[in-house]
Amino acid sequence: MRRAGLVVWGAHQLALSLVRPGVTTGEMDRAIEQFFLDHSAVPLFKGVPGKVPFPAVCCMSVNEEVVHGIPSDRVLLAGDIVSIDTGCSVGGWCGDSAVTYPVGDIHSDVQRLLDCTSGVLALAIELMATRNRWSDVATEMAKFVRDYGFTVVENFVGHGIGRKMHEDPQVPNFCTPSFRRNHDFELESGLVIAVEPMVNMGSKKVRALPDHWTQSTVDGQPSAHFEHTVAITENGPVVLTAGPAAADASAADELV
Repeated sequence: MRRAGLVVWGAHQLALSLVRPGVTTGEMDRAIEQFFLDHSAVPLFKGVPGKVPFPAVCCMSVNEEVVHGIPSDRVLLAGDIVSIDTGCSVGGWCGDSAVTYPVGDIHSDVQRLLDCTSGVLALAIELMATRNRWSDVATEMAKFVRDYGFTVVENFVGHGIGRKMHEDPQVPNFCTPSFRRNHDFELESGLVIAVEPMVNMGSKKVRALPDHWTQSTVDGQPSAHFEHTVAITENGPVVLTAGPAAADASAADELV
C-alpha cells in the first residue's frame, strides 16, 4: 500500500505544480490521469457507479463545493480554493488522499479554514498513536473544529481501505452516541483507514448539485477537505500517502 500511497503523493506534487489562476480543473485531471498511466497505476475514481458513472480520475471541488466535484473547463481564479481528491491502486492495493489548494492569494479567513482542516487531520493521526478506539479520536477532532468556529461535515466520512477503495469500517470525523454504541472500532495493528475531515466555514449541511455528484454547502460558504491513508502498526500510525522518508526516497525520485 505504500507503493500506491507514493504514487498518490506524486500526483499531488503534480497538482501543486499546476494549481494557479487560469488553469482549468479538466487540464489538471488529464495531467494526473497521464501520471497514473505513466506509473502503471489504476485510477480508483473513474467509472465509479452512480446515476452517471464518475467521469474523471480526480474529484475537484472549488470554493463552496465540498466533495465529488467533476473536473471541467472551469477556469480557476485568484482567490479560489480547490479540493483535489484522488486515488489509485498499484499491484492490487489502494491509496487515497485529498488536499485543498489555494489558488494564488486567498482571504485570511479562508486560509484559516485550510489551516483548521489540515490541522485536524494532523491531530487525528497524532492521536491514533495514543488512543485505543476511534470514538476517542473523532471526539477530539470535532472539538478541534468547533474551537476554530467552523463545522464538521457529517454527510460524508472516511473509510477502511485495502484491496478496495471503500472497505469497513466507516471513519467519521465526529462522534455520536449511536456511533460509539454500535459502530466504534479498535485502533489495532494491521488496520488501514482513510481519514478525511471535511470542514465548512458556515453550516455543516450540504446539497447535491444537478450533475448527480458534486456536493456543495447549503449557504455558499467555503469548504475544505484533507485526507491521508493511514496504517496502524505495532510502532504507531504510518501515513502511507505522505511524502518520502529517507528509506523510500529513491522510490519517490522515480515519481517526480
